[in-house]
Amino acid sequence: MRNSSQQVKIRFLFLLIFIALYTVLGTPYLQAQDKIVAIVNNEIITQKDLNDFVQFMRMQLSSELKGKELETKIQSMKVDLLNKLIEDRLILQKAKKSNMKPNKAMVQAKIEEIRRRYPSEQVFQEALSRQGLVQADMESRIQEQLLTGGIVEQEVKNKININPSEVTQFYEKNKEKFNLPQVREFESVSIPEEKLAGNIYQELKNGADLNSLTNQYSLAINKLSASASGELRKDIEGLIFQLKEGEISQPLRIENSYYIFKLDKIKPGRAQSLSEAKDQISVYLFNTKMQEALVKWLDELKKQAYIKILID
Repeated sequence: MRNSSQQVKIRFLFLLIFIALYTVLGTPYLQAQDKIVAIVNNEIITQKDLNDFVQFMRMQLSSELKGKELETKIQSMKVDLLNKLIEDRLILQKAKKSNMKPNKAMVQAKIEEIRRRYPSEQVFQEALSRQGLVQADMESRIQEQLLTGGIVEQEVKNKININPSEVTQFYEKNKEKFNLPQVREFESVSIPEEKLAGNIYQELKNGADLNSLTNQYSLAINKLSASASGELRKDIEGLIFQLKEGEISQPLRIENSYYIFKLDKIKPGRAQSLSEAKDQISVYLFNTKMQEALVKWLDELKKQAYIKILID
């Protein structure tokens, strides 16, 4: 045990000497991207590691976000990314100590999943290149993600249990959270011209059948439903929730088209039973316990680790 402790101290000593030399000798000896930003036990995290992590996150988020929205999200994450990278390194070290190995088939499947977001292999490789990455970088990051996910599942997730009594107790204390809102079922017709929209509205007010009119003018009916919870545009919601069952709205202009709405049915709000809500409650309780247990587990890893951050 003493020898092991001495070896760890020696490793830290070498790291600190290396950092001191870097500070004295300056950038001519090390590129800016090789600047050490943190030490985690006997491993270093460089500026390049951090930059690569940022680029990898950008590629992963690119399927959900684009352009300015994507960059805004990345910028908002940058503050926390070093801490996330440190936590990942701690978890990865734990996985390696447990002799956990990445599943090669899963690594390739993940790469294929990302590749399918691009129209061709060439576009995919060009996207990697623009981020300063090669496919090997991506494979390495995915391997690390799978290892960290595996050890978290083994050490944290698999130890969480939700008892039926917990679900029942949560339901009884929070019944109001499981009330279903009023839902309105309605039909929508898009009409290209203002004059035609006015004519159709008048015919409907005079008792004409909506289906017959849409067939006559080669228009399509969309059947929709919504609750008053921001699901619809405010102008549409305002119309729909003023109508009575069977009523027709006046034409509403949206961009270059005119829309007429017919309210078919009002489904009143109601309380969900325990049997209806139990799956939703179980997921919520599991996620809450999982988050609490993960934070506690990570805090314990950090207490047992040597961590030094070298940038502001």
